[in-house]
Amino acid sequence: MSRPCRILLLLPLLLLVPQPLVAGGVEIVFAELRRTDGQWQPSVTLRHADTGWEHYADAWRVTTAEGEVLSHRTLYHPHVAEQPFTRSGSAFSLPPGTARVIVEARDTVHGWSEDRVEIDIALPSGPRWQLFDDR
Repeated sequence: MSRPCRILLLLPLLLLVPQPLVAGGVEIVFAELRRTDGQWQPSVTLRHADTGWEHYADAWRVTTAEGEVLSHRTLYHPHVAEQPFTRSGSAFSLPPGTARVIVEARDTVHGWSEDRVEIDIALPSGPRWQLFDDR
């Protein structure tokens, strides 16, 4: 039997060997915005298979639909044993006419995740978000 044929025969067996867990992108589990005195205070819950300093969720942000960053939270260390985890960010004011904001998250390997949460400011809640108004 030729060498390429032997390799092809072994390929299915390699799929049975357990592979190390590899962290993917960051998942935004839930986002909250609480309005007090005209300012919005964000709180975001993330899930990521942090493996240590070489691969962990390291930031999240709230932006306008046009990409203007309204609030940004840097995460300075891995959360290997704390999943999912929630952190608050800096309060912000909405620019006039803003109807939606977007929550994004980042990890040290993949960058900004494709998982985003879009929040409609006119509604009280959505699938992965909720607004609170303390006026």
